[in-house]
Amino acid sequence: MAINLKVPDPACLLPVKGLRLGVARAGIRAKDRTDLAVLLLDEGASVAGVFTRNRFCAAPVQVCREHLKARAAIRALVVNTGNANAGTGEEGLNAARRTCTELGRLLRVEPGQILPFSTGVILEPLPVDRLVAGLPGAVADAASDGIHWLHAAQAIMTTDTTPKSFSARVALSGGEVVVTGMAKGAGMIHPNMATMLGFVATDACIAPELMDELVHELADASFNRITVDGDTSTNDSFMLIATRRAGNAPVRSLTSADGKALKAALQQVAMHLAQAIIRDGEGATKFITMHVEGGTTAAECRQVAYSIAHSPLVKTAFFASDPNLGRILAAVGYAGIADLDQTKIELYLDDVHVVTHGGRHPSYREEDGQRVMKQAEITVRVNLGRGAAEDTVWTCDLSHDYVRINADYRS
Repeated sequence: MAINLKVPDPACLLPVKGLRLGVARAGIRAKDRTDLAVLLLDEGASVAGVFTRNRFCAAPVQVCREHLKARAAIRALVVNTGNANAGTGEEGLNAARRTCTELGRLLRVEPGQILPFSTGVILEPLPVDRLVAGLPGAVADAASDGIHWLHAAQAIMTTDTTPKSFSARVALSGGEVVVTGMAKGAGMIHPNMATMLGFVATDACIAPELMDELVHELADASFNRITVDGDTSTNDSFMLIATRRAGNAPVRSLTSADGKALKAALQQVAMHLAQAIIRDGEGATKFITMHVEGGTTAAECRQVAYSIAHSPLVKTAFFASDPNLGRILAAVGYAGIADLDQTKIELYLDDVHVVTHGGRHPSYREEDGQRVMKQAEITVRVNLGRGAAEDTVWTCDLSHDYVRINADYRS
């Protein structure tokens, strides 16, 4: 069960002018669920993306990169679940390209104007005939309202227990703009990206030359701050879409008043989606904020935060609500900060001061630590005593169900 995460209310998911979503049952892995989604863009939209750094990247990631590099005017995105089309060699590339060709034929656009995405089981051929057969139904279903955002968020799920979609409004010069996004992901989650697909769209008019910078900044502040298990997937993709239909004065600088306001709204939606992935982590029972401060740089703080967040011993202690907090200190110690002075380390669990000057705080009682550990949401705060920098990542515990879900994933 997801941690304080509910199915989105379609009434709260705002339509984005110039974008329609449709879904279909293609039977890619199971016949009793929607597993295919299309996002159809009006002419004039701008699209930018961030993809996995895993060198063994999936065929659709390779094709997306090719099409974006060619600077084609993107008119549609197509997403299938149930099969990752990864580890499939030339056959997989051909399947991804055929998907683009067939959807392009339906929409009367070029294959290079289509971006394909896949998620699911690795090392199995994509049943492209079934996918292609489902495309007309997905296109015919397309509409822009909140229920179609919800249906699309459901269609791209794998081991997710809850669809993930959020919206925001923001007033800019010349009028109000909308931001709506959706994502999937629950396991194989690690920064630089995770086994996640994320799509955030706005009807704001943004100068196309800002899109690459903006999508990277959004990813760094959201999806690159999460980890479930430390595994970096083959298919991770985060896409930013600007349909440019809101009628606002074009945003030409991210440091202008409009640029800052729009970026904040986009960041709000991206962060909600990223945190929703952690709240829905496979088998997760605790949502944990790892905040490290007092570092010399933000990168150093992030390095320590991930060292703690990736530790199986720390994560299992949280699952058991066991305040075995020496495990956190050990993870700080092996984070790779060569000149770290352990006598300056301070550690807090929420409001409980556990460690001071590198040793147990005189007033710390184990029952206080356990009280916090039993909560569904917990903040771990570490002060390194080295400087003024700080940073935050989000993670979850590691439970019996994580093993069960991943052991049974293909069955």
